[in-house]
Amino acid sequence: MTIRDAFLWGREHLAATGVAEPAIEADLLLRRALGWDRAQMYTRWDSPLDGGAWDRYRVLLDARAGGRPVHYILGEREFMGLLFAVDERVLIPRPETEVLTEVIIDFLNGNREQRTGNSQSQEVRSPFPVPRSRQLVVDVGTGSGCIAVAIAHFVPDAAVIATDISRGALDVAASNARRHGVESRIEFLEGDLLTPLPQSVQREIDVLVSNPPYVPPQDAAGLPREIREFEPTIAVVGQEDGLAVHRRLISEGTRWLKPGGLLALEVGTGQALAVAGWFREADYAVIRTIQDYAGIDRVVTATYAPESTQGTLIVLANT
Repeated sequence: MTIRDAFLWGREHLAATGVAEPAIEADLLLRRALGWDRAQMYTRWDSPLDGGAWDRYRVLLDARAGGRPVHYILGEREFMGLLFAVDERVLIPRPETEVLTEVIIDFLNGNREQRTGNSQSQEVRSPFPVPRSRQLVVDVGTGSGCIAVAIAHFVPDAAVIATDISRGALDVAASNARRHGVESRIEFLEGDLLTPLPQSVQREIDVLVSNPPYVPPQDAAGLPREIREFEPTIAVVGQEDGLAVHRRLISEGTRWLKPGGLLALEVGTGQALAVAGWFREADYAVIRTIQDYAGIDRVVTATYAPESTQGTLIVLANT
């Protein structure tokens, strides 16, 4: 059997078990079994496959056919160009969460649209410029640490606090911080949402960011098997209508954000309008929705603006 034969066999095997992207995943698993990168594999496409690699490949394929997500099998997932260790203790990072992370990085790096609320030629200037001398970010429900680590990596002057209710998740996140050399700028705290934050950071936070659970409980049974049976339910399925955590963060964020600080939340399909409405009812302004790569309103952000200073700051825009 050649490398090509093994790939084709694995692709058909995965397709028969209902895997959505059998060619991509057969490629990933075969390269893992061989210990090769893509160039090595395709330059030896017609070479014989040795028995040891075949045995390893079949074990990996069987695990995937049994429903285990490919990134748990591989033990890693790329996010923002960085490799993150992942296992069943944490949610697998998704491309749509890169959109959320890019919004924060742009804000911290002084992106004019983020800082002024300028959108689609409609300018709304915030009276609360965020000082560049200190940038404090809190990543709520950090999971694998992908958001916190990427922010620390791409914004060298950012200090990050990452919270999670799961000690196992924090262990994974801390290992990823060490992997990318940013552990000295991230503090990991165990607890529910904002409760583990020290009082010393009240009204000192430049950015609160979170990818909370947002699948409504009544929709959980319809999730793909690999999510339903393998990824941590607490990171996927929200309480009540799926948006209980969003409401809490919008309410409690005003206690922690500095004036002009940003709260950014990932949301599910069809949820952005409700979340934007809750921002409008609280002490926030410059409310924006941002679409993901599929054109879905995926991120909602707002600036903390105490009631006495809101004035005409509020703007709703899709960008």
